[in-house]
Amino acid sequence: MFAIVTIAGQQFKVEQDQEIFVHQLDAKEGDSVKFDEVHLITDGDNTSVGTPLLGSASVAATVVEHAKGDKVIVFKKKRRKGYKVKNGHRQYFTKIKIDSISA
Repeated sequence: MFAIVTIAGQQFKVEQDQEIFVHQLDAKEGDSVKFDEVHLITDGDNTSVGTPLLGSASVAATVVEHAKGDKVIVFKKKRRKGYKVKNGHRQYFTKIKIDSISA
């Protein structure tokens, strides 16, 4: 059984007991979160597709930890002008574990 759900503005294909990284959520470690924006649920042969959302479906998850991603270097240069700018960025992520998918 899997579902396609929108979490923090992005769509993810999730299954039960799966751990995924999503953009940072406003929840503490160990908290339960519920996502109601479910677009599709498949259970073997039965598939339910929303237009655009399924009204009664939801996905429950638990926050495992908050983490930072790898550093991304942003380097800008204009040749022959003496212009160079170097910046770094690390994105904040939240690791969640999918507990249940209910239709």
